[in-house]
Amino acid sequence: MERKFEMNLAGRPLIIETGHLAQFATGSCLVRYGDTVILSTATASAAPRAGIDYFPLSVDYEEKMYSVGKFPGGFIKREGRPTEKAVLTSRAIDRPLRPLFPDDLRNDVVVSNLVLSVDQDCSPEVAAMIGSSAAVAISSIPWNGPIGGIQMGLIDGEVIINPGEKQREISQMLVTLAGTEEKICMIEAGANEVDDDTMLQAIITGHAVIKEICIFIKDIVAAVGQPKFAYQSVSVPEEVESAVQDFAYAAMRDAVLSDDKSIRDARVDDLKEKTEAHITELDPEWAAYVGDAMYELEKKVVREYLFKDHRRVDGRALDAIRPLSASVGLLPRVHGTGLFQRGQTQVLTTCTLAPLSKVQQLDGLDNEEEKRYLHHYNFPGYSVGEAKSARFTGRREIGHGALAERSLVPVLPDEEDFPYAIRCVSEVLMSNGSTSQGSVCASTLALMDAGVPIKKPVAGISAGLIVNEENEKDYLVFMDIQGIEDFFGDMDFKVAGTIDGITSIQVDIKVDGLSYDMI
Repeated sequence: MERKFEMNLAGRPLIIETGHLAQFATGSCLVRYGDTVILSTATASAAPRAGIDYFPLSVDYEEKMYSVGKFPGGFIKREGRPTEKAVLTSRAIDRPLRPLFPDDLRNDVVVSNLVLSVDQDCSPEVAAMIGSSAAVAISSIPWNGPIGGIQMGLIDGEVIINPGEKQREISQMLVTLAGTEEKICMIEAGANEVDDDTMLQAIITGHAVIKEICIFIKDIVAAVGQPKFAYQSVSVPEEVESAVQDFAYAAMRDAVLSDDKSIRDARVDDLKEKTEAHITELDPEWAAYVGDAMYELEKKVVREYLFKDHRRVDGRALDAIRPLSASVGLLPRVHGTGLFQRGQTQVLTTCTLAPLSKVQQLDGLDNEEEKRYLHHYNFPGYSVGEAKSARFTGRREIGHGALAERSLVPVLPDEEDFPYAIRCVSEVLMSNGSTSQGSVCASTLALMDAGVPIKKPVAGISAGLIVNEENEKDYLVFMDIQGIEDFFGDMDFKVAGTIDGITSIQVDIKVDGLSYDMI
């Protein structure tokens, strides 16, 4: 049965229609925000995927040129691979959705957003995020939502909710925010040296609107929502978990203590082999669970060191930064180079200058036609010791490159003062956490080495978080996370800026959200 639900969002009608389109999807809705129209669907497989230890979620954001009355450019007149903007939007929607699914769900879930019409004053990214939340919420897929999503601008000190096209052009910041009624789930920000207090107040202001969106979606669920399906849990049997703990706990506490990633990984891998052999002797059927049980044990040990001992596995205090080193002018035929190392994270960035005729021509849904500054990020397998060929640029690489680009744009000279196209390429040579922020630091060096008169240096760092599972008000924040802390922690809070203010924020979480105090 067709139903229509409506609310006012930032002075414009937000309409969600159900029961008409894409009825074979597990959940579907049509979102209208102004003249922006998005078809959002959520589809789950009937059975779990065998042999995997992760939740197989895919989020797609499909841009269609007809949505803005354009033909696709180039010789082939149909849409091809997703644009960079589409990839970034998919990632921004994925981040707040993913933590709210059950950890042990193994059914494939695909959330798809088809952009049918675009009103430049009504963000299709916001409409797609809200539509994704509504589609999953009304479906039979287990999920602990809903979430709401908005964008925020800052003009003359005033926070603007979902700014229009002209407002975005003059705004001091553009923040995409997502959350539940109680907590913040995702922050994606680009800003022109905005101070901490202004950013936090903007987040609090935006969250008040998100609460209204969540209540709106809950009303839709009450009217047309489906019962959630039961699924087969893949958790480790208690007797296996106990046997692994008894055999390997003390050895794991010793194995993880090292400031050298290679040494730590070798110790843990050796312990895993010994544990698997021991558990197989006890009961051959238990062997299939050893990998998951060892993952949980390593996670427990790393978090215990932080929570109970207030120490980190590499010996640092919670607020300590790893040793830093930097150098420039490394490559003779390159315009500018910067090598930045923080602990065992090492990034080489090159900077190339060209005439303005070399700017990137854009063929997307926005009215923006060209881009003067480009930042590309590459993450080869050897950076983490893997024998993996570089086949194509993945979503993560596109996202990290865009984050570094957004961090540096506010300090670049105006085109009138420096009439050149600029391209930075960050090559990750070693990775042990926070390579995106290492790219920001290396790029500052490369830009200055190339003679680009940036207004101020920009640096970036990542903060981590662990939350007590028994009491969420008990938590720890620690600076400059390394890979193992990113892997087993609850948050990766990336922030970049100058000495005077923030230029970018990106937050990834594994818990159900962040409180204002945590932020």
